[in-house]
Amino acid sequence: LFFLLFMTSTVEDKSSLRSKFQERRFWSAVKLLSNILLWDGIVQEDTVRDLGLSKLLNRYLLLNLLNTPPGLDNIEKCNKVVACLPERWFQDLKSGSTLPELLNFCQHLLQ
Repeated sequence: LFFLLFMTSTVEDKSSLRSKFQERRFWSAVKLLSNILLWDGIVQEDTVRDLGLSKLLNRYLLLNLLNTPPGLDNIEKCNKVVACLPERWFQDLKSGSTLPELLNFCQHLLQ
């Protein structure tokens, strides 16, 4: 993955080349996340969670989400990330808890 992080003020203009580049990179990474998480049940769960959540979501996608201004775009991005997550990972969790790898993402959602 190749991500450049630009200051929020430089990507607020959706027609700018920087903004378009950042958007393409984000959606490519979401597609990669989706593909990685499809391996759940085939490859060891720890490996899938480490690669998909610890490495991709927390290192790259979350930085982009934090750099995206609050609003409908950010909500859409978060919804797409959540849609990638396998439901079975959450079946045995207590109410109000989450996976350790998702704590930072959950904090972003709460904000």
